[in-house]
Amino acid sequence: MKESDAPGFFAELKRRNVYKVAVGYVVVAWLLIQIATQVFPFFDIPNWIVRLVVLLLVIGFPPALVISWAFELTPAGLKRTADVLPNELNSGRRPRTLAVVVVACALLAAGLLLFRLFPGFSPSPAASAEPAIAAKSIAVLPFENLSAEKANAYFADGIQDEILTRLSKIADLKVISRTSTQHYKSAPANVPEIARQLGVAHILEGSVQKHGDRVRVNVQLIRAANDAHVWAESFDRHLTDIFAVETEVAKTIADQLRVHLTGREEEVLAAKPTGNPEAYDAYLRGLAFTLKTQNTPGNYLGAQKYFREAVRLDPKFALAWALLSYVDSRGYRTLNLQPTDALREEARQAAENALTLQPTLGEALVAKGFYYYGCLSDFENAVKYYEQARQFLPNSSRVPESLAFVTRSQGKWEKTESYFNEAARLDPRNVSLLTRQAQFYITLRRFPEAQLKLDRILEIVPGDIDALIEKGAIAQAEGDLPRAAALLAPLHPAPGDPTAWETLAYQAILERQTAPIIPRLQEILARPDPALGYL
Repeated sequence: MKESDAPGFFAELKRRNVYKVAVGYVVVAWLLIQIATQVFPFFDIPNWIVRLVVLLLVIGFPPALVISWAFELTPAGLKRTADVLPNELNSGRRPRTLAVVVVACALLAAGLLLFRLFPGFSPSPAASAEPAIAAKSIAVLPFENLSAEKANAYFADGIQDEILTRLSKIADLKVISRTSTQHYKSAPANVPEIARQLGVAHILEGSVQKHGDRVRVNVQLIRAANDAHVWAESFDRHLTDIFAVETEVAKTIADQLRVHLTGREEEVLAAKPTGNPEAYDAYLRGLAFTLKTQNTPGNYLGAQKYFREAVRLDPKFALAWALLSYVDSRGYRTLNLQPTDALREEARQAAENALTLQPTLGEALVAKGFYYYGCLSDFENAVKYYEQARQFLPNSSRVPESLAFVTRSQGKWEKTESYFNEAARLDPRNVSLLTRQAQFYITLRRFPEAQLKLDRILEIVPGDIDALIEKGAIAQAEGDLPRAAALLAPLHPAPGDPTAWETLAYQAILERQTAPIIPRLQEILARPDPALGYL
């Protein structure tokens, strides 16, 4: 373009309203971005949708300018600019219309800002409607042990967990993870309230009585809305028929709730993990150690011992191989087991054995993923196996939680938050999971969100020492030493709780009063946990 043509070109841009369209587009786009960033989080809309809105608005800007150059809005409608007669232009009205649009956008933006900044403009948690509870949803409460020998409690726990596991592999049914239900009694009086806390429409209660080689399993399915019994049955069987009981219970529940079962899911429900009763008993004993809330070396060693016994008795027991691998890898990662080359190799081989025996076993895929994460820090392969496991374990909170751990290690914060939230929907009262979420927010210095998670823990377990320690750590990070002292001073953590003692020691350093705590630390170091003698 010649220099002499420039004034004419810019005049033509003005005549064709390209400037006005550009200004109007930017104003409206800015408003839409404000809506996306300020309002979407209140409805738990993922962050990637916000990014998509911004991207589409940026991509749409050039086409908007081209259209404004080529077309003109007239009283008769949209016409090509070349076909518009001068008397069809209503130049006196357009500026006023644009001004009205700009003012309206500014007022809306100001309203959004007030909505975001002031709590009074947003609905309070109490006033917000609770999420709708799916009709096809269930929580399996702990089964009561009615055996004369109280040592058989592991058997009742195992039967409950096995029924829950079978149900959890049905994609059309929402099943709450065991870690959220284990705090409740076996036959509580307030079933509707428990169902509300867990976000389910149905509760399964049960009891187990084992005597010699016979077992009696009683189950009852309860509709929480009216506390009515939907179905109840008692099974008196030989121990070798226990898998048939687990299958029948799971299938009957699916029928009662009108759940759609795929062919593969029907096969999973009918599966018999082992034909060796002794191997299954050893497996249930090992499982009982993994279900304990304390993350201690003793529990890892107990689980490892019985899973090894289970696969020794039945080398084709894929599920036992998978859990042996998972315990080994997790113990290796957390140092609850001696992190030797032999342990790492056992974890790898156990996962391989499980996958060779059952390539579509979700627990085996999780075990292989955790081997890559926990033993090798190979995050890419860990994600690959976790993603494969998702299709076979649709209700497992462990899969998204494990993905959160991996993405956290990779520094992918938005993915980590999304995975944690997904796990929490399946496991809403898992104190360990809530603690990990709080620690994640503390790492990002998002203290208000961390406080919400910690308050939730204290609602579930009043006086939980880990939650109070984390609250003290937040107060330290915010420079509020008096508040930190008020939280930490009354606590008496166990000698083997390094996080708690680290926080208490840091408080003493910040207050410049280290003398009182040094003797206690020396005493703890002089009496290490015997299970950690390798350190």
